[in-house]
Amino acid sequence: MTTSVPSTIFAEPASPRSLERTAASLTVHGFGVEILEDVAAARTRVDELIPEGANVFTGASETLRLSGIEGDINTSGRYHAVRPRVLAMDRATSADEIRRLTATPDIVVGSVAAVTETGSLVVASASGSQLPAYAGGAARAIWLVGAQKVVPDLDAALRRVQEYVLPLENVRAQAAYGQPSAVNRLLVLNAEYQPGRGTVLLLREAIGF
Repeated sequence: MTTSVPSTIFAEPASPRSLERTAASLTVHGFGVEILEDVAAARTRVDELIPEGANVFTGASETLRLSGIEGDINTSGRYHAVRPRVLAMDRATSADEIRRLTATPDIVVGSVAAVTETGSLVVASASGSQLPAYAGGAARAIWLVGAQKVVPDLDAALRRVQEYVLPLENVRAQAAYGQPSAVNRLLVLNAEYQPGRGTVLLLREAIGF
C-alpha cells in the first residue's frame, strides 16, 4: 500500500450525531469526555484542567501546535513544562533522566490518530516517546481530538493511520528532521480503568491530522 498521497475520506469532520455516539462509548469505557465547539474553547478548558505548577509533558502533535495549546503549556511559565526541559538535555548523557521525565509526568497532553465510535483511542508513533505516559505512566492524560479523527471502528482507525496520517506526517518529518516517519508503534486504549484519569476533548471542528 502506498503512503505517498493521503486519502481525503479521513479529512471530513464527523457529524454531530457521530460525535455524540463516540462520546457516549468513551464514557462507558471510563474516559471523561467533553464535546467542545472550537479551538478557543479547548484552550480555555485545558487551562482549567491543569493546575498551576504541575509537571506537564506535551506529546508531539500537530493538533497541539496548531491549536496554540503546545505554546500555552511550554512557554507560559505556569507549569513545569517537561518538553522544553528534555529538549535542552544531552541525549547521550541524560537518556535515563529523559526517559523518566517523559514517562511519568503529572499530566500528559496530546492527541490521537483516531477515535472510534465504539470507544477506543488509537495512537501511532515513530519513536514511542509519548506512549508510556499515555498508557498509564502519567497521573492524568488529556487528549485533544479534532472531529475529522472520528471513525466507525478499529479497522477504519488503522486505515486512517496508514492512508491519511502517515503520508502527512511524512511530509512534516521530512521538513523538520530530514527523514520520513514510520508507524513503528501503535497504542490502542480500549478503556480507562482509573476513573478521572483520562479526558478526551472532542472538537466539533477539524484540526491537525
